[in-house]
Amino acid sequence: MNLNAKDGCPLHKFDPCKQLDCAWFTKLNGTNPNTGDSVDEYGCAVAWLPMLLIEGSAQGRSTASAVESFRNEMVESNKLSRDLLIASDRTLLSN
Repeated sequence: MNLNAKDGCPLHKFDPCKQLDCAWFTKLNGTNPNTGDSVDEYGCAVAWLPMLLIEGSAQGRSTASAVESFRNEMVESNKLSRDLLIASDRTLLSN
């Protein structure tokens, strides 16, 4: 099923889009997170919101994953440093 959206502005009682006369009519460059297709076109910022929210969520998950990985590396490094410090203290105390 293919749906075609009507060109009515929700900010102006669904009158036809004013396009370049509207501050919300913006150009978007990038990649569609749903399809992977390249996007380089003008459109209403309100209409872009769902796609941008999906992309923002994907970036947030990616960032959270990187932070968790970094955290795990730091925990492991801190354990190693603590173990080395304890071992050096034991060596100094035994001498």
